[in-house]
Amino acid sequence: MANSPLFSGLISDENGALVDVAVIGNEPCYVVNDDGFRRHIPSIDVDRQILKMMVSQVEGNENLIAEQTAKMLGQEDIFTKAMIQNQLKHIDEQIELLLKTGIPEGGLAYMGMMGFKVVINVHGEIIRVEQPTAADEEGE
Repeated sequence: MANSPLFSGLISDENGALVDVAVIGNEPCYVVNDDGFRRHIPSIDVDRQILKMMVSQVEGNENLIAEQTAKMLGQEDIFTKAMIQNQLKHIDEQIELLLKTGIPEGGLAYMGMMGFKVVINVHGEIIRVEQPTAADEEGE
């Protein structure tokens, strides 16, 4: 899994078509159809953009994320929350590990089922990210 595109199967082009994955030499790429021309974009560039966007959403919300994660785990003690907060403080290290090891296939499938999707242009720039949002207390 290492050095594979992290978000394979979750990225589409501006026309809604899923991008392909290919390897050029030793470099994994996302392949975008540009009116019949297959543009190969190094996957690491796109993956880093996506992860950077995700990290920006975490920053400043570490306490809330730790609290809600502990609640979901059914372990709302201060030690569990502190451990989760510590992991969030060192999120850059987690990202580097993720880039090396990849996202487990089950995790990708879950992200897809939850509606996570990234749209990129022919240059590999993120146009938009569609992701699930938490329902409010009224269920909306």
